[in-house]
Amino acid sequence: MVHFKILKLTIRYFLIVNLLFSLNAFSQGLSHTWLLGYITTDTLMRINFSTTSATLITEIRKMPFQETQGNISDENGNLLMSSNGIWIANSANDTMLNGSNLNPNLTTNSMKPFGLALMNGNIVLPMPEDSNKYVLFHQTFGDFTNYSIEIFYTIIDKTLDGGKGGVISKNNVALSGAFGYGLAACKHGNGRDWWIIALNNTANIIYKFLLSPNNVQYVGSQNLNVPIYGEWTGQPVFSPDGSKFAYRHGFGNSSNWNQYMRLFNFDRCDATFTLDSIINFSDSLIGFGTAFSSNSRYLYCSSYSHLYQIDTDYLNSVGSLQLVATNDTFASPSSPFYTNFYTMYLAANSKIYITSTSSVVDLHYINNPDSAGLACNVHLHDLHLPKFHAASVPVHPNYYLGRLVGSPCDTLTGIHDLAAHDFRFSISPNPNNGNFKIMYLLPQNKSGTLHIFDITGKEIYHQNLPPWSTLQYISLPKIADGVYQCTITSNNQRVNKKVGGGGVRNQFKR
Repeated sequence: MVHFKILKLTIRYFLIVNLLFSLNAFSQGLSHTWLLGYITTDTLMRINFSTTSATLITEIRKMPFQETQGNISDENGNLLMSSNGIWIANSANDTMLNGSNLNPNLTTNSMKPFGLALMNGNIVLPMPEDSNKYVLFHQTFGDFTNYSIEIFYTIIDKTLDGGKGGVISKNNVALSGAFGYGLAACKHGNGRDWWIIALNNTANIIYKFLLSPNNVQYVGSQNLNVPIYGEWTGQPVFSPDGSKFAYRHGFGNSSNWNQYMRLFNFDRCDATFTLDSIINFSDSLIGFGTAFSSNSRYLYCSSYSHLYQIDTDYLNSVGSLQLVATNDTFASPSSPFYTNFYTMYLAANSKIYITSTSSVVDLHYINNPDSAGLACNVHLHDLHLPKFHAASVPVHPNYYLGRLVGSPCDTLTGIHDLAAHDFRFSISPNPNNGNFKIMYLLPQNKSGTLHIFDITGKEIYHQNLPPWSTLQYISLPKIADGVYQCTITSNNQRVNKKVGGGGVRNQFKR
């Protein structure tokens, strides 16, 4: 992996920029925050995502990031903790209680000023059945190898240190071996537990871990039966709906790179990977970035110069692999800091953001990743930052993925007998002359319907909700004062809210 010398930006100023993006979203809350910047003597940055906006804010913070970033927020979007692979910061952006000396070895120590330069090196997951505990899965470079030799996990209790959080168990070795750089996670089909995976250093064997209540367990490995090209690094990713898994692998030299995207079907019940396709996107330059779109259909991959889209629904058709953008060697802000394509991040507003190999002040983003071909609308170096950012993107799995209804592992009962999907349904303001706004989250790639009933149960209004829409402005004909029930139905599930009188009254159990 090539790492460029990072320049310090000496301009110091505070800036708050509201970036009003599209209304699509597959999640928010837990994946609310992306922390940016790597020079702690300078002002750093963050982007806070919501369903309707992404807000860039400068801040004073002690933790820098190079490539490794794990973080998680609470359901309301308040940042709880973050890690750059060297140490863990608490909710106050200070060193968490017992949060120092992560990933202990010589290589980690040498990267302390900026954080680890390792893609997907950290993932923070909530502990199943314990709302106060979180588990950080992490890895680092080997001291004398081109691969990682341990997969670690660290347990955090957010209630310690006056609510700022503290580490209660650190640097536990989940497995020793020879691992490629990068971790990924997906919700188990039971809707409660988590699968965590790591690839071996030659990317032909995958190792599986299960996070269940108060337990981290190594459950075995699987030979993927794919070609071996040597050692590997990159961004392994699960699709938001949990049905697919992908990573890149390749070999070559300075003049030509043979690169292949490996796409698998994933069984969320037993963590079995089944090879679907190997897609050739060979290029003159190497690349690492990988991301799925929110609807789980389109897969994006890149070389340093070119950005490609793969339509996973039509892999055997002409046009399933499309070039959607070419790097224009834009200097950001001046030579030798150029905005090529590097790590990718599917954010909570359903846009995909792309960093560069060098520290820059401009980022790329894909405005409509759920659209085919050039309609995905790639914006080259169009997100301007007030400070330099290196290549870190957070690893945020789909925290809101529900249980796999009707599957063999859909067996949890009692308090876990919940709807498979959280509609996140809200209404504002209380209808005034029949005008109000609804916000919601439909199941993956499913359409929905809004019905409004009066107190007698008579339907007074209905409207179709397109797949992946998240907001509608409703204008009703003149209605009498009283209480009305609003119901969203999608994928054989529904959610209800009552409005009228004093406003939104309560949410009925689905």
